[in-house]
Amino acid sequence: MTSRVRIALLLGLAGVVMITLVMAPMLMSTFPSFLGGGSGMTTDCEDGDVINVTNVSNTAQSDIPSDYLQLYKKHGKKIGVQWTVLAAVGKRETDHGRSNLAGVKSGTNYAGAAGPMQFLISTWGGKAKIKVSSKFNGYAADGDGDGWGDVYNPADAILGAAKMLKRNGAPGDLKRALFVYNHAMWYVEQVLEIARRYATDGTLDLPPEADPACDTPIVEAAPDDVVKKILTYALAQRGKPYRWGGTGPAGFDCSGIIYMAYRSAGLSIPRTTFGQWPFGVKIDKGAEQAGDLVFFNAGPGTSASSPGHVGMVVSPGKMIEARCTLCGPIKVTTYRDRPNIVGYTRPLQNSDVQGQLKRLGVT
Repeated sequence: MTSRVRIALLLGLAGVVMITLVMAPMLMSTFPSFLGGGSGMTTDCEDGDVINVTNVSNTAQSDIPSDYLQLYKKHGKKIGVQWTVLAAVGKRETDHGRSNLAGVKSGTNYAGAAGPMQFLISTWGGKAKIKVSSKFNGYAADGDGDGWGDVYNPADAILGAAKMLKRNGAPGDLKRALFVYNHAMWYVEQVLEIARRYATDGTLDLPPEADPACDTPIVEAAPDDVVKKILTYALAQRGKPYRWGGTGPAGFDCSGIIYMAYRSAGLSIPRTTFGQWPFGVKIDKGAEQAGDLVFFNAGPGTSASSPGHVGMVVSPGKMIEARCTLCGPIKVTTYRDRPNIVGYTRPLQNSDVQGQLKRLGVT
């Protein structure tokens, strides 16, 4: 009893925690799916799956099985969430799959949760193993490339957990993302404390796509100086809030940040998403480059011919976007696995913009 009271005092839960600590490892959020890396001493701005052990604390190396550590790092980087937080969820839920409690390796627990990351079968996709297609928008994920999302497969479950955290606020709003994962603030604080112990310096650094230290290679890879100016402005707005109708400096909406980024390079394009869509020259999928726009059939009153959301490509597969009020701050995200993509445009090839470039002395 003394040790439990001590834990309760640390967590600020008083006597209630003695009940919830017993139940919590197997509980998962039932929030619907429509809401919509490495910590440590060094910054890893490149893609790839190789673990840099300098980014992993001694605690993490001794506590996390090597195959799980590889998956946390790989999928954390792929999705853009702190691998330490992803690993801390795995630790808190099932001790990285080592727990022998019901539902971890087969079946479900009393709440209907299953697998090493404890997904409710209903939020996974309705079945423990489901065929994952490019149009699938649930949390079931194919982390090993076999075409199936298996809730008991660590590769699939960890990727699914990364997607869930990202969709609900990570990497910027970790408390919100974790609260959606499990509706308890004591759970949130426990996971964050574990994550800090897994980091070499005890901090929860941003993953590469959210880290300003990684902006230089993105900007330098731009096709010309005009695009470099556009990217520099847009990336500098990262971390600011979404604001309906916003054109800065305090906040932006999805088209507002693009409008102002082009203005920073001396160029005028339409202000709204509905105006930007027909303005740029259409670009085939796979041909998009930095500075191009990617449009989505998302938002009230929109359609495939009148998309309501837009992001700006900053590097292959990555865009900067101001998504929505509840989606966290402006950030760089992945877009190729996002549903409802309508198409891509290149505003710089619009005839009006070509004339503006000539007046600016840009050929």
